[in-house]
Amino acid sequence: MNDELIYLDNNATTRVHPEVCAAMEPYLSGACYGNPSAGYRFGKQARQAVERAREQVALLLNAQAEEIVFTGCGTESNNTALESALRCYPQRRHLVISATEHSAVEKPCEALQARGYRVTRVAVDGEGMIDLEELESVVDGGDTVLVSLIWANNETGVLAPIEEAAKIVKNKGVLFHSDAVQAVGKVDLDLSDSAVSMLSVSGHKLHAAKGVGVLYVNRQVRFEASMLGGGQEGGRRSGTENVAGIVGLGKAAELLQSSLVGGGHQQAMRQLRDRFEQTLIERIPHTLVNGHREQRLPNTSNLCFRGVDAEGLLILLDNAGICCSPGSACSTGAVKPSRVLTAMGMSAARARSSVRFSLSMFTTEEEIDRAVDLVEQAVGKLQIVLPAGGGPVVRHT
Repeated sequence: MNDELIYLDNNATTRVHPEVCAAMEPYLSGACYGNPSAGYRFGKQARQAVERAREQVALLLNAQAEEIVFTGCGTESNNTALESALRCYPQRRHLVISATEHSAVEKPCEALQARGYRVTRVAVDGEGMIDLEELESVVDGGDTVLVSLIWANNETGVLAPIEEAAKIVKNKGVLFHSDAVQAVGKVDLDLSDSAVSMLSVSGHKLHAAKGVGVLYVNRQVRFEASMLGGGQEGGRRSGTENVAGIVGLGKAAELLQSSLVGGGHQQAMRQLRDRFEQTLIERIPHTLVNGHREQRLPNTSNLCFRGVDAEGLLILLDNAGICCSPGSACSTGAVKPSRVLTAMGMSAARARSSVRFSLSMFTTEEEIDRAVDLVEQAVGKLQIVLPAGGGPVVRHT
């Protein structure tokens, strides 16, 4: 990696941890490339590696190994959860999601609407939080097939009250799924006594490789596979396993499990994030934080620089060696303002002036201090003078 590069887009993807690379290598070019479905010893070595990784991921989630299904990515996990629910309860025609879901849930629901399903999108407030009373009111125990809520928003980092929501939904006899792609490894998750039916994980968001994910399926929940073939993953996801990717994901889970103990890693990341935010707020006029200041991931900062076009700012920051994002990496190139921010009640102008910065375990104090200077310089080149009579600028406190 270029020593001058400051990578602050870890919600888009993360650097593969060196120990993850080392764990994967024997299953890529080494002596362990056997097919895990083979009956001979060479294949059984690969099978043992897959099952060990399953246990490592289960430990991170405080789940049972049998509840872990390896997939190709978080998007596949989300789509699989939706399809399984529809297959298990074909008579039900209603789904509930939030207004700020990732496109990997929003887009499939749009497709289902085109097929005649009803989709209710629960609104969020100005800080990105859903209303649990509204959620309870829209779930129909007789017709709702699935409720899917994102655990941690990919753009703002805002954390949803998932456990409370899952209990409400379970009490109505409805399946509950959560896209936890951004949450896993950054906040403690305990699925040992949870009302969550299914949950999605993506390897490349937590320092594993791209091309591997997980769908947690509670062992008491009905499930029907959408990928059929050789019957791998206990018949729940056919296709020869990505052994190297799975082994790497298992190692990443093990490393994150160790870092979560005591919360020191998360606290250090939060302190760096807060230092970054507060310094920019003090040095750049009219800087606003998008989303709840407390109920969010410790690594995520979504900032609005009033009077600045985010696309232009991103070009300047890229030239300066800073990697960040206008929001979701999956929507790069979109000319529309962020769907997440507008769902929070923000104007199109504010949404178009907003940039997401996201840290990782590899982010250093020196990088943060340098990034603050570079962001201040870039914003200074672009920020227009706000009219004196334009009304007060209200900042989150």
